[in-house]
Amino acid sequence: MKISKYIYIFIFVSFLFPKKSIDKKVANLLDKMTMDEKIGQMTQVDRRFLNPQDIIDFGIGSILSGGGSVPEDNSIEGWANMYDSYQELAQQTRLKIPLIYGIDAVHGHNNVKGATIFPHNIGLGCTFDKKLVYKVADITAREVAATGIDWNFAPCLAIPQDERWGRYYEGYSEDPDLVADLGTATIKGYQNKLGKKHSIAACAKHFIGDGSTLWGTGDNDYKIDRGNAVISDEELYNKHLIPYQKAIDNGVLTVMASFNSYNGLKCHASGYLFNDLLKEELGFEGFVISDWRGIDEIPGDYKSDIITSINAGIDMVMVPGDVIWGGQDYHDFLRLFKESVLEGSISEERINDAVSRILKVKYMMGLFDNHYADRSYIDDFGSSKHRDVAREAVRKSIVLLKNEGILPLSKDVKHIHVAGLGANDIGMQCGGWTMEWQGKLGDITKGTTILEGIQSAVLNNSKVTYDINGENGQNADVGIIVIGEKPYAEGVGDRENLNLSEEDIATLKNMQKYNYPLIVIMLSGRPLMISDQINNWDAFLAAWLPGTEGDGVSDVLFGDYNPTGKLSFSWPNSISQIPHDYQDKKNPALFDYKYGLNY
Repeated sequence: MKISKYIYIFIFVSFLFPKKSIDKKVANLLDKMTMDEKIGQMTQVDRRFLNPQDIIDFGIGSILSGGGSVPEDNSIEGWANMYDSYQELAQQTRLKIPLIYGIDAVHGHNNVKGATIFPHNIGLGCTFDKKLVYKVADITAREVAATGIDWNFAPCLAIPQDERWGRYYEGYSEDPDLVADLGTATIKGYQNKLGKKHSIAACAKHFIGDGSTLWGTGDNDYKIDRGNAVISDEELYNKHLIPYQKAIDNGVLTVMASFNSYNGLKCHASGYLFNDLLKEELGFEGFVISDWRGIDEIPGDYKSDIITSINAGIDMVMVPGDVIWGGQDYHDFLRLFKESVLEGSISEERINDAVSRILKVKYMMGLFDNHYADRSYIDDFGSSKHRDVAREAVRKSIVLLKNEGILPLSKDVKHIHVAGLGANDIGMQCGGWTMEWQGKLGDITKGTTILEGIQSAVLNNSKVTYDINGENGQNADVGIIVIGEKPYAEGVGDRENLNLSEEDIATLKNMQKYNYPLIVIMLSGRPLMISDQINNWDAFLAAWLPGTEGDGVSDVLFGDYNPTGKLSFSWPNSISQIPHDYQDKKNPALFDYKYGLNY
């Protein structure tokens, strides 16, 4: 009877003080670890460049799949089998410390064929809907968990200021409070009940100032991405830190360092940002992960990069081992890291702090108890139930910016002629970070195109024709043109000129010659310059990068859903207003923040 009583007391105390229990486990495990094992825990390698035996030999603590880093069997089961095989190797190490596996599932589990692909953040921002964003993140967590993976490099908490930036669509809004609200909803959706069911670790990124870099300062031949952000203390506290403080207050487990420089110093090298500001002042108790090869961009040789970044507060380094692309061999990283510790350039105290943070997150995630894929979520992967939520996100993200009475369309309109590259292309709908880092055009995964959504919405007596260039549209009653941007990601998408493509302008001209009403839908990761064309359009909808569920667009076109989307960014009238200059009343924005029409 006494034993039962003490068991109940222990369970009760553990329930009340789980943090103390985890802290004790971390301390006990840390005491048993060698320096080699500690350095292994601080190392993350992309699966493409990893010798699996090194998980055992070096105690590698983390693996990632960068964009397009997929197993030979790119199916749900293929991913789960791969994940389990790596965890089995981790269980053969001396201390049996499980791996934590990271991925960029930034708008659904976008590396896996058949996944539900949601709108990118720019679209979700235009919903202004925290509950919906939570649902999107929760479903993403379920589909990620189905493949075993337990860590998502999301959400992006950037506050984009320059539409020319190739990562503009990764931001929710120009408003830091909206970014904070939607970012927090995303974190709650991913992490939900830590250590249970489909919980995955979230990662607030990129700390800090990635959305405020200056044009012409970019790195790696980019024009603005990875450039220099000049930020005053006032701007830091009144703007950039707002989403991060809220993320930390709501328990985000990891933070990713940013590629950019902060007032001239690479973020990955800044002890002020990570030791003083993030961990000490903001109270962040999780761990900091570098970005892909992020420490390599610190001036100096590779050994000095390691010393500088670790001492600056980077807890885990995404190496990732891509020697074939000019990166560093992770074996060199491990060797130089140990050399730096032995010679006293990195203290054991700093190492212990980093490893403690990593182990704590692994314990909080329940990885020591359940380190294999939970295959109970496989049946719902890419299900109609999940796609219904994605379709809801599409229609709520669409912003109706012009309507001369043509919308909503009647479902029994006799003849609709559809044109444009984006009308019948899943890859263009999804944009970057889909199946591959840069994304690509074409039938890249399961989904419904905008054209297919239109065809399924009209009544049987209606005729829908399609010509990619807008030709052969005579005798139609209305034209629908889907224009916009081909897929891109990161600095590859940096563009000085945000005009419509020659291809789109030619298609518009082809359709205009028929003299019937024109409805223009834009697929893009940012506002494009349309002031010279919009007067020729009867209706204009910004659909952003909606993902796989194109029928959410037809829901709006035909009035099954009365549009509610509002701009989470101002829409420039001209390139001269970039970055975000709408102060001159003689040259206002084309559309203001929160602008959006309905029926």
